[in-house]
Amino acid sequence: MPVDDLGTTVEIDAPPQRVVSLVPSLTEAIAASAPNVLVGATEWCTHPADLDVPRVRGTKNPDRTAIAALSPDLVVTNKEENRELDVRRLRALDIPVWVTDITDVPTALSSMRRLFTEALRREVPDWLVSAEQLWGTAPPASRGRVIVPIWRDPWMAVGPRTYTTDLLTRLGWTNVLAGPDADPDDRYPHVDLADIDRPDVDLVLLPDEPYTFTADDGPEAFTHVPTRLVSGRLLTWYGPAMVEAHEALSRD
Repeated sequence: MPVDDLGTTVEIDAPPQRVVSLVPSLTEAIAASAPNVLVGATEWCTHPADLDVPRVRGTKNPDRTAIAALSPDLVVTNKEENRELDVRRLRALDIPVWVTDITDVPTALSSMRRLFTEALRREVPDWLVSAEQLWGTAPPASRGRVIVPIWRDPWMAVGPRTYTTDLLTRLGWTNVLAGPDADPDDRYPHVDLADIDRPDVDLVLLPDEPYTFTADDGPEAFTHVPTRLVSGRLLTWYGPAMVEAHEALSRD
C-alpha cells in the first residue's frame, strides 16, 4: 500500500477513478493530467476556469456529507491548507485520504510526483517533467531584495519557511522578511507599512490572492519602493503554475 507525505498508509487497491480534491493547486494539477477522475473540488478551485464538477465548500470547511455522497476512491488534501480534523473524519467514513506536505519547491516537485505515480497510479505528466527541469537549474545572480504582502489593514507579508520564499530565492530574490533575524515560526508576520515601504527594498510584489491587490488598491501605499502586481497563483500554487511561474517571474 502507498504511503502519503505524512507517512500514513492509504488503502488504494487500484488506480482511483473518482477523486475529490480539496486543494486548488492539486485540483489544477489533476485536471491538467487526469481530468476524467475528478468528481469534486472546493469553491476555491478556480483553475482550470472551465472545471465542471460538484463543489464541496472550502478548504477549511469541506462538506463531508457531500464528499461522501460522491463516492470517491480518493480525497486529496494538504497539511497546511486542510484541517487534520477533516482528514480524520473523512477516514472515519472509510474514505481514503492522501495528505500532501509541501514546504518548498523541491518538496512540491517530489510530492506531486508521488501523488501521480503512487496515489493516482498515473504516468508522470509532461508539465511536471518540465517543472523539474526548470527548477533544477542553478539560481541566477542576486536580483535584489523583495517583500511580498499578502494582506492589508492590517498588513501581513510572506516570511520564512514558506514555499513562496523558497521559490523567489531560486529566482535570485532575497525575501527581506525571511532573513536570519526573522522568527522562523512566524511564517506570515504582521508588519507595519513602514517595515515594508523602505528604501533598502528593491521591489514589492503585490499578488491578487489572498488579498486582491489591484492597480488602485496597494501601489498607492508605497512611496519608497517600486511595486509590481503579480498573479498570486504563480507565487503560491504548485502544479502546472510552477512552469508558468518560472517563465514569468524570471523576466525582469
